[in-house]
Amino acid sequence: MKVKIGIIGIGGRGSHFGMLIEAHPDAEVKALCDPNQTRAKAAGDILGGTYNYYTEIEAMLGAEELDAVVITSPDNCHSDNAVAAIKKGANVLLDKPLATTVAGCKAVIEAANAAGKIAMMGFNLRHDPTLKRLKEIVDDGILGRVFLIENREFYNGGRTYMARWNRKYEISGGLWIHKGSHDFDVFGWLLNFPQPVKVSATAGISVLNEDNIPFELEDGKPVGPTCGKCHYRKICKDYSGYEKNAMWDDKAIAEDQYERDLCIYTSDKSVHDNGISIVEYEGGIRASHMECFITSLTDRLYTVVGTKGQAEVSLHERTILIRPRWSQETIRYSIPTLDGSHGGADPKLVDAFIETVIGTRKNTSTLEQGLLATVVGQASEIASREERTVMISELMET
Repeated sequence: MKVKIGIIGIGGRGSHFGMLIEAHPDAEVKALCDPNQTRAKAAGDILGGTYNYYTEIEAMLGAEELDAVVITSPDNCHSDNAVAAIKKGANVLLDKPLATTVAGCKAVIEAANAAGKIAMMGFNLRHDPTLKRLKEIVDDGILGRVFLIENREFYNGGRTYMARWNRKYEISGGLWIHKGSHDFDVFGWLLNFPQPVKVSATAGISVLNEDNIPFELEDGKPVGPTCGKCHYRKICKDYSGYEKNAMWDDKAIAEDQYERDLCIYTSDKSVHDNGISIVEYEGGIRASHMECFITSLTDRLYTVVGTKGQAEVSLHERTILIRPRWSQETIRYSIPTLDGSHGGADPKLVDAFIETVIGTRKNTSTLEQGLLATVVGQASEIASREERTVMISELMET
């Protein structure tokens, strides 16, 4: 008997989850829920099955006999969507972040505890084979007691956040939450979830504004408003190249006025294109996370330092270099790649959820852990916007 799943929020991420579920031998997609029905039905055509379509979560869960739902709606919808699904008796896989605020996280946790349903966080980096090997190295004590950890994320594709809904603080919660929650969760996961104590951060738009358009403008010819409509699309090195398939064509746009290829230089944005966040955890453990979206490189570069040595990691190269503390010797791990998106992590995430719903696996990606990632992200947003250090207790007590 296959696990019957509905998907809430049918954009690029939702349709991607749908393809992974449809390819799974123990699961199938039965229903799609999205306020934009043109986009939902276009996604259904891509998935290739026969589905029922809904605009409201309550209507979908009232009419369908579903075992679970996957939530991939915009970040500011996560809390309300998850609470509605849980209260209707659904098991839930919630793509990161849990919510854009601590208050939103607590609402989901309260609903899940009352309902007794499975609620799993979609932190796919935990399933990356390189980071899984790093986790084993840390847990085996090879580095000793870890007291310092950093990540430098260079992401060429991150510039396109400024073209999409992610660019709006009120929707994404800011990129320290939308993007950084991945890495703040990895810090907690590697360190066995110590409590964060305080956060300092600085961030801003250094490049992706009108002052840095990378070509000369012609008189009377403004840029944008979208890549597809831009006079300069043939010469702009940041042209998105998005093609308007049925999910993103004029008919879909007419339903909600959402276009995903706004000019990244002139769009109305309220997030950062680079920044650094510094976190102190209980026990004096320190962590730093850098995000840079102005780059030709795409990689996450981790350094983990312990009392017996340090590890240096490249996710793109799938390598781990160990430097023992009292030796000039180095130990190098080269991690085989896996099939599937995000280095093979996405299919493993879907496997984990389905196995948890079936009952053959324990949920090890909990809402409480999702809260920890969000609180560090929210603190980073406040710290960078208000130019101060934020005590985590400020947010946890609200």
